[in-house]
Formats: sequence, C-alpha cells, structure tokens
Amino acid sequence: MRKQQLMPFTKQKITVLGAGSWGTALAILLAKNGHEVLLWGRNKEKITAMQAAGENSFFLPGFSFPKNLHLSYQLENSLQQCEELLVVVPSHAFRDTLVKVKEYRPQLQNLCWATKGLEAETHHFLHQVVADIFPDIAQQAVISGPTFAREVAMGLPTAVTIAAKNLDYAQHLAKLLCNNTFRPYVCQDMTGLEVGGAAKNVMAIAAGIADGLGYGANTRSALITRALHEINRLSEKMGGKNKTLMGLSGLGDLLLTCTDDQSRNRRMGLAIGKGMAIKTAQAEIGQVVEGIQAAKLIFLLAQEQSIEMPIVEQVYKVLYQNLSPQKAVENLLSREYKTEH
Repeated sequence: MRKQQLMPFTKQKITVLGAGSWGTALAILLAKNGHEVLLWGRNKEKITAMQAAGENSFFLPGFSFPKNLHLSYQLENSLQQCEELLVVVPSHAFRDTLVKVKEYRPQLQNLCWATKGLEAETHHFLHQVVADIFPDIAQQAVISGPTFAREVAMGLPTAVTIAAKNLDYAQHLAKLLCNNTFRPYVCQDMTGLEVGGAAKNVMAIAAGIADGLGYGANTRSALITRALHEINRLSEKMGGKNKTLMGLSGLGDLLLTCTDDQSRNRRMGLAIGKGMAIKTAQAEIGQVVEGIQAAKLIFLLAQEQSIEMPIVEQVYKVLYQNLSPQKAVENLLSREYKTEH
C-alpha cells in the first residue's frame, strides 16, 4: 500500500468547547498534530483536577495531555485568541453554549461542531440552531462518522466526514485534523450528516434491546438494514441526500454504534433487553446516553413530518410508555408485508 501523502501543515490556535470524552479526544488529536489547543469545560473543579492530573481521568483516563494542550473553565478567555472554534458539548447544551459564545464573540466568522443530536424544544438539527444564533456567520461545518473517543486517543485508524456548504472550509478543517491515522473526507450535505448522527443512537438502543433479548445475528443484521432505510427516509424528507447516508456518517456510524459495546446507546439497549430498569442502566453507564432524548425528538419530528419510522416508534414506546421490549419486537414483526423499497 502506498503511504498517504499528508496535507501541508499550518499551525492554528484552536479552542475546543466540551471536555467530555469526545471533546478531549479531538483536543488531543489536534495538539498532537502541532496546533495550539485550548480545551474548555464548564466545571471548574473537574478542569482543575484535569490540570493537576495531566489527563481527563473522568471521561478519558490513561491519555496524557500534550504540552501544547491547555485547559480552562473561563469561556471568555478561551475565545479571545482562537482562530478556529470546535464545539463538542452535548446536544442539550448546544444552544446555551452558543448563546454564551455570542456574548464574547458576536462577530464569530468560523464555527465547527462535532455534536450529534437535535434540539429538544424545537426538534431542530444543530445547523438550524447555529443559523438562528449566528445568522450572518461566514463558515460553518459539522464533523461526524464512526468514532469512539478512546480509539481516536489511542491513534487507531479512523475516518470521519466533514460537511460544510463551502467545500474550501471543509478542506481547511480536514487539513487541521488529518494525520497518518485520522482521515477526514468532505461533503456539502450538512443535513444528511446530522440526520445520520442523531438517528443512529436510537437504532443502537434498538440493536442492544434485540441482543439483550437473546436474538441472533440474523435479527441484528435485519434491524440495522431496516434502520438505515428509516434514516434515509428522514434524511430525504429534511432535504438531505441519500448517498450521504451510505457513507461514514450514515452506514459507518450506524454499524459502529449498533454492534460494539463501547457504544453507550447499545449498552443501554442491552440492559433494557435483559430486564434492567432504564434509570438503573443510565446510572451504571454514568454518561449521557444521547439516544434516549433522540428517540423522543425523532419520533415527534417523524410525526410532524408524516414520516413512517417504526423502529424509532417502538424504541420511543419502550423508553417513554413502558412498552415491554418483547412487545416492541412483536409489533415490528407483525407489521403489514410490503416491498423492500
């Protein structure tokens, strides 16, 4: 295999907002690529402890911070000198974080995010939230794909997609992130990318439930395939392109999240399938399980848009209407026969 030619390097000052596992992994990646990186987290005590330990022992233990990776809990200072801003906070904190960013950088020109999900109050995707808060922003982009934070921090080969309306901006971000083990691809379909990133978490809960109930590989394969069909249907209705969902941010992320136990959403489904209470499972996982909120939001969005999403509907009913996992599977299997496409 011919060795990959790396893109020309330009050192940048980059601020990463969100000191969870994924934000930390991206901050470490960017610092190892030679950039000056500042990682911001809102919790003063945790940031102070991370500075003392030289690692994120809360969410990504075992990975030392490079010397050019700095930490802060003061948002205003974190935004003053940065040339690029990468937002990696949970979806439920996305709007509030951007509103605070606007207080200190009202003329923000470039914004990239690696957050997946929808806004609870509006059922909007995150690019719509950005447009609401920064209507005149020049460049915006979203990063998505099949990524576990720990594997990125370990330097294991990983590929993602960066979507931006301006491909030049997407390519610029790709240059910042790219190295011999981290390969970004680019596209212009921000909607398709965000639909895939939000919906796959719900499908991972479904796959976990099926495996927790003891169903086999046949069931898992069928469920993932039909899940992709549902996600495509939603993406098309919202203005996304189906070919996007056949790539890393759709099929790739769906396979990863549905089949590997590093996925918090899959582990949630496994616990439910084995009879564990939802709150107990959440407490054991110990981090945000994005698919729980996403199931409700995507179910409501599908109803608003008159989109048929039976897997999402059954996951929603298990999570919010006390439907038993066994009954949810029965409901799916008893649906009317139809052509595949």
